Amino acid sequence: MTNDSKRFYSVLLVIGIIFVAFNLRPAITSVGPVIGIIRDDIGLSNWSAGLLTSLPLIAFAVMSPLAPRLGNKYSNERALLIGLILLLIGVMVRSISALILLFAGTVFIGLGIAICNVLLPGVIKEKFPAKVALMTSLYSTAMGIFAATASGLSIPLARGADWGWQLALLFWTIPAVIGIIIWIYLSKRDQSKKSVEMKYVQPSDNRMWRSPLAWQVACFMGLQSFMFYVTVSWLPEILHDYGVSMATAGWMLSFTQFVGLPASFFVPVIANKFKSQSLIVVTLTLFAMGGYTGLLIGESYATMIVSIISIGIALSGSFSLALAFLGMRARTARQAAELSGMAQSLGYTLAAIGPMLIGFLFDITHAWSVPLLTLIGVAVLVAIFGYCAGRNKYVLD
Repeated sequence: MTNDSKRFYSVLLVIGIIFVAFNLRPAITSVGPVIGIIRDDIGLSNWSAGLLTSLPLIAFAVMSPLAPRLGNKYSNERALLIGLILLLIGVMVRSISALILLFAGTVFIGLGIAICNVLLPGVIKEKFPAKVALMTSLYSTAMGIFAATASGLSIPLARGADWGWQLALLFWTIPAVIGIIIWIYLSKRDQSKKSVEMKYVQPSDNRMWRSPLAWQVACFMGLQSFMFYVTVSWLPEILHDYGVSMATAGWMLSFTQFVGLPASFFVPVIANKFKSQSLIVVTLTLFAMGGYTGLLIGESYATMIVSIISIGIALSGSFSLALAFLGMRARTARQAAELSGMAQSLGYTLAAIGPMLIGFLFDITHAWSVPLLTLIGVAVLVAIFGYCAGRNKYVLD
């Protein structure tokens, strides 16, 4: 391979990783602002509407332990391509206004995203071993940009452009198609190296599941994801109940994610400079507790803005740090892939409970006080498990 072709491959690999990241959130974050429209159109209760966000997380939990095996069998490039194709099918099927297709498409979306979620940290650990923190920052920030954009565009597309919720959600097939095209090339380009390079993703035993540190990383990832997916599902409804229009509430959810982008990029880079990241975790969770407390005690516009800024910093920083832990707490790319599969399986099982539980709590209390108190309690747990996960240790030592 010539130097030019190596350089081209490396650049395209980075672009491919970024486009996978572009697809990891919009199919989910685009639902929150229009969840009320979907609920009223299909005739759902709040807890079952929350299932639209929880179902992908359940699929994450089911698929995450299997994704490393898929990568080992077909190569990570081909497995990522399969994930993007499943995601594309899911977004298309979900956009058909029928209850069974709505939920079936949502499951396909979850399966596709799960494959990409699990394999990306292993790909980065293998392809960029000296730049794990930087590449994690890059792809988590790219993920955050499109997640925020999706939240902000849903209502303008659904109502402003008169597309309805179906076409507003279907819009997110565009980055999926582009990602598929890129990874078709990358998967063909890397076929010859598959058998040698991808063996590291094959789990050898269940030692990872017996590692206390791996469980701490998994619980940290799951509980911070619990907060994130509850926020993207229900923050627009909370703000709407406080007197904000749904269009403005959608953009405020978008703003919550945009304001966290600097944290998403810089937290892993800063964390990499320290042997222990425990203090960083505690700082981020204090922002989360402050933000949810602000929503609980004040309904003024100023309080809402300060609260969602705090929440945005906490959620974006915690998520990128959780991704960084998958590489930082592992000694090898193989361990990173195994830890990623375990942490995301267990973690997203916890996260899947969130949107449904919060919707159920609102259904029985008809107020947001108990749901917000629940989120504050979850933030405390995030601090505890994150403090433990942030210690300078490795999972299988």
